[in-house]
Amino acid sequence: MTILFVCGGSAGHINPALAIATELRRTHPESKILFVGAEKVLEKRLIPYSGFHLVNIKMSGLRRGCSPRDIIHNIRTAINLVTASYKSAKLLRRYKPDAVIGTGGYICYPVVKRAAKRKIPKYILEPNAYPGLTVRMLSSIVTKVLVTYEGLADRYRKPERVVYTGTPLRSEFFKTDGATSSSNGNEKPLVISYWGSMGADRMNLIIQEFIKLNIEEDKFDHIHATGVSGNAENMKRHLMSQGISDIKSPVIEIREYIEDMPSVMNAADLVLARAGASTIAELTALGKPAILIPSPNVTENHQEENAKKLESAGGAVMIRENECTGDLLYKVVSSLLEDKKKLVAMSNAQKSLSVPNAAVKIVEIIIDSLEATY
Repeated sequence: MTILFVCGGSAGHINPALAIATELRRTHPESKILFVGAEKVLEKRLIPYSGFHLVNIKMSGLRRGCSPRDIIHNIRTAINLVTASYKSAKLLRRYKPDAVIGTGGYICYPVVKRAAKRKIPKYILEPNAYPGLTVRMLSSIVTKVLVTYEGLADRYRKPERVVYTGTPLRSEFFKTDGATSSSNGNEKPLVISYWGSMGADRMNLIIQEFIKLNIEEDKFDHIHATGVSGNAENMKRHLMSQGISDIKSPVIEIREYIEDMPSVMNAADLVLARAGASTIAELTALGKPAILIPSPNVTENHQEENAKKLESAGGAVMIRENECTGDLLYKVVSSLLEDKKKLVAMSNAQKSLSVPNAAVKIVEIIIDSLEATY
């Protein structure tokens, strides 16, 4: 059995694919697994690191603006699409996959479209409440649309093909002991912050002010991931220019990307993050209290909808980006860390929303479908 995964762009697209592939490798070790990416930084970083073979096909997305730069970009995208379609057909002929699974990114379109022409069983995962452009274009030709929230079938042209699965996570998120930094006897709690795998310029500026306030008062240790766009070194240089260097108390660690997210998040007493579907799934799996600042630059503002669900359940506090400042964020974090009972209640609320068997369910759906086909 050969299974081809297609994903690209962000960790929110790549990590669910890795979770499904890892479960497939565990339950069907004889399977051949191949990943197709779009020559982006994170595919090249995360997929080989997890032990899977990666093939890249250059692909870019559409821009909605009308500036000369946007028009030129979209012309290049059209050219890339033609080339990607040809290369996808060649790839499918070479590897002859039994199934194709797309988990997000523009590269899914040419590969899944070609798989449909070859009548290969194909599946698309939509981790967000509102389907993106690629998923909307493919939803009527795939075998199944796998969604991570209940009650979404009516948002698709063929609702009978929609299956609720939850968001697949790596098994490491379910093997932790739930012990936070402070519960392990550390003098100070640990806060971690990140704004998605690619980062967010405005939020990184806000977090710099947040770090300065914490250095002045020394209330908690802090790990921050800037994103893979090279901002980590810029942030370190900026803090040094402000006279902040050789930080030992509180411990301030600035990374580009958190590779060991399950263990780092498990150690955290509080998480500051966006409200993408994968982040939500990770928080609920580990039962982590969170402050969520939804990205305002997403389809149908779906991250705010995600954050409101967690806030109404009692697991998170939501702050809109246009209202967020370093000072406000610091005050909310300080208040929560001082209220241990509140943190415990938030943790329990998060755990109540977890869907721990999503990857298992998706693998079962695919295998059952293939057995019925063949």
